[in-house]
Amino acid sequence: MLQVQDVVALVPMRHHSERVPGKNYRPLAGRPLYTYILETLLAVPEIRLVVVDTDSPVIREGVHARYPQVLVLERPPHLRDGRIPMNEVLRHDVQQVPAAFYLQTHSTNPLLRPETVRRALQTFFAHWPEYDSLFGVTRWQTRLWTADGKPINHDPDVLLRTQDLPPVYEENSTLYIFDRDGFLRRGNRLGKRPLLFEVPREEAIDIDEEVDFRMAECLMQWRQRQAGRAL
Repeated sequence: MLQVQDVVALVPMRHHSERVPGKNYRPLAGRPLYTYILETLLAVPEIRLVVVDTDSPVIREGVHARYPQVLVLERPPHLRDGRIPMNEVLRHDVQQVPAAFYLQTHSTNPLLRPETVRRALQTFFAHWPEYDSLFGVTRWQTRLWTADGKPINHDPDVLLRTQDLPPVYEENSTLYIFDRDGFLRRGNRLGKRPLLFEVPREEAIDIDEEVDFRMAECLMQWRQRQAGRAL
């Protein structure tokens, strides 16, 4: 088993967001959204450096003021359009900040816990290089159908209980782990042999729409109340 080694965390954050305006720095449960993921990553001792890639003056100034140990990269103009593939942004970051391995996540995953990130890193290094990358997934055991009404993971003539269905997994964008050399060869954060890493559903909310923001805020407020009661 390999020991965790030379890991840099990459957190891309755009200034503009089409579906939830200003979401990356919008207050969630009393604090800018981006603060949650940065504090999660900074609490993971296996991560050597946390890097924020952004075109946002609001985020840049806020990160400098709150987290001086975080490296902020200015996203170049040709990578600022929302239609630019994330792998292109990551290529820029990997070229700017050399490391053996990278963990990439988003500010839109505020509920992700340090313990889960640590477990993901340990899992990846326990299976590398047999598996050349890792990504977070959510487990589902429910009846799924294609758009034209065909069952995906069940037989309608055999009405199994949902808990007895074979699980399927959704890529949830919580985290990705990959090595530098493999990424530069492939141009993709997912390798040829990716390892699926199950993230607890309560940590896996990824904020894409307003309803996601509201759900994340409710869960964060609940978490904060629970922590207050434990003191």
